[in-house]
Amino acid sequence: MQKNKIQAIIIGDEILSGKRQDKHFKKILELCKFYNYELNQVIYVSDEPEEISKAIANYTNKTLFCFGGIGATPDDHTRQSAAIAYQKKLVAHPEALSLIENKFGKEAYPKRVLMSYFPEGAEIIPNPINQIPGFYVGVHFFMPGFPEMAWPMMEWIFNHKLPKIKSNLDDQSIVIKNIAESLLIDLMNDIESQFPLVKMYSLPKITPHRQIEFGVKGDKRQVQKSMSIIKKYIKELGYDF
Repeated sequence: MQKNKIQAIIIGDEILSGKRQDKHFKKILELCKFYNYELNQVIYVSDEPEEISKAIANYTNKTLFCFGGIGATPDDHTRQSAAIAYQKKLVAHPEALSLIENKFGKEAYPKRVLMSYFPEGAEIIPNPINQIPGFYVGVHFFMPGFPEMAWPMMEWIFNHKLPKIKSNLDDQSIVIKNIAESLLIDLMNDIESQFPLVKMYSLPKITPHRQIEFGVKGDKRQVQKSMSIIKKYIKELGYDF
């Protein structure tokens, strides 16, 4: 398992239809950077039980954040789909059940208590907003679709359930004006060949001026060494940055 990489599944027909705009991506990225994690992949999935199950099963042994579909309405399928993905029974979690009963009293039955049913063996993620918890199985973490609930729950996960990562990463770039991207291809290949712990990137921009943000990210030492080579190469080509 790659300990510093996060995968994310964002669930909801309303996002895919455009009725709502996704707010999770930006926040996940922000928290990953703050805690020295890398956001490796984000996918959007409809409220289709089979699609949710397939998506979850695809991330076995990978750290996964999953958002949406853990409520009690008929279009909330994530709890059931997760149980299918793990080949586990869906059972009431005693602590989650107690939290829901304490919050809603008699009104917890017969529907709200369904939100305490998780795949067998799951543990809860505290929800400081309304006390209705999310859950996790191993390194798969399931949170509500509501950003105001999911975001503090994410912070709890980083602080309490994921390894602390000491950053050894760097990202440096230069902006080169009026250069053809084709002139940089050999350089990119050479850098990645010489420095296997970094990745090159080239981000062209046409307006208002033609330019390329040209950079390298990855291992701090290799980034510094490769950037020195890049700057020397660009100057020898006769371009400024």
